[in-house]
Amino acid sequence: MRAMVLIQPGEPLQLMQLPIPQPQPHQLLIKVETCGVCRTDLHIRDGELAQPALPLILGHQIVGIVEEVGSSVTGYQKGKRVGIPWLGGCCDVCDYCLAGNENLCDHAVFTGYQIQGGFAEYCVAAADFCFPIPSEYSPLEAAPLLCGGLIGYRALRMTGDAKRLGFYGFGSSAHLLIQVAHYQGRKVYVFTRQKGDEAQQLAKQLGAFWIGTSDEMPPDELEAAIIFAPEGKLVPAALKSVAKGGKVICAGIHMSDIPSFPYALLYGERELRSVTNLTRRDGKEFLALAPKIPIHSHVNIYPLEQANQALDNLKEGKVSGSVVLQII
Repeated sequence: MRAMVLIQPGEPLQLMQLPIPQPQPHQLLIKVETCGVCRTDLHIRDGELAQPALPLILGHQIVGIVEEVGSSVTGYQKGKRVGIPWLGGCCDVCDYCLAGNENLCDHAVFTGYQIQGGFAEYCVAAADFCFPIPSEYSPLEAAPLLCGGLIGYRALRMTGDAKRLGFYGFGSSAHLLIQVAHYQGRKVYVFTRQKGDEAQQLAKQLGAFWIGTSDEMPPDELEAAIIFAPEGKLVPAALKSVAKGGKVICAGIHMSDIPSFPYALLYGERELRSVTNLTRRDGKEFLALAPKIPIHSHVNIYPLEQANQALDNLKEGKVSGSVVLQII
């Protein structure tokens, strides 16, 4: 099979011919149709996340067709379309797992990080961590739902019943979550790098209540804000924008250092917290909700061989919406 492989962090992925992986009894062999490209892939490639399982096939927003079913797997048949997310396994016995917080498991493993991912023609995945893809979605539309959608949905749930909601950064996750927010009757205030960029244009198209840059104050106090961009300097800005009792949620797996800020920005029972990965419950809830809204993915399509170009364009802010590799 063809695969784009990370040999050394900080260097481009290499196109290689590798053997098709063989599924273990608990796994599915998937013929990959599409794989979303995420900022986490970028952080891994650039060496900002430590200890990837090198050599590594990146990619954790995988949509494909079941080609082979492991001997102990039930509930899946050959020919079924499934999605594979970031969380690829957990211990199922620790206190976190037993409490339903498998996203915090100390022994969790992640697709495209410790487990070979979807920048390839085939991959294997634990059946218990795969999701059936709703029939309403094509493989291209479904791929962004599996990380930007799922982890974004977890972040959105953390904002509680906030009606005035700020989004700092407007990429793959935010453009999906604004659609959920509108469905729930919320107003979304969008903050991006610069006026008139593609992100602002997409935010306007998707009905943002207000659009500005990250150094601007919104016209109203926010009840909550989600920081999608991996910029620590946005934390004080977001705290400054939320009202007393408001929440600021950091939705990324990696963020640059947060600068010091006066305690007054946090005072007033404001809350600052992070999102860590996702749970299978998040996946089931979100993928059931998505076609009811319905959520539409705005995708930029690249062939597998252009994975490096896709990552570079994402890093440089040259794309809006989601980036997806089309494998077949």
